[in-house]
Amino acid sequence: MLQADFTDAGSGVPSQVPVEVVDEISHRTPGFSGWQQEHWLYHCDDAASFMGRVGYNDLVALPGAMEMLWHENDDSGWSPEETEAYLRRLEPDGEATGYWFRCVVCQSDLAYSDTA
Repeated sequence: MLQADFTDAGSGVPSQVPVEVVDEISHRTPGFSGWQQEHWLYHCDDAASFMGRVGYNDLVALPGAMEMLWHENDDSGWSPEETEAYLRRLEPDGEATGYWFRCVVCQSDLAYSDTA
């Protein structure tokens, strides 16, 4: 048996998520490729399902995911104009990419982004 991690499932995991869920994501769930260090999203005390890479046009139909991205850089002091310009650059295979997840419990859409 190979001792491999498919994705970084351990950083930023809410304390209510059972260790078995993190183990499942880390060792038995195929990962995805991102520009920087990939990470899994969690919601309702469980791992969300990775739905795919998305761009701005995809996110328009995913208001929950878009809302997360609008606030992703709040701590960095981005202005609303900077945030809007960045979000409009998101492309599934572009230099700025969104990563879409869906909660397996409540079906909320979630997302994070990164750049090359």
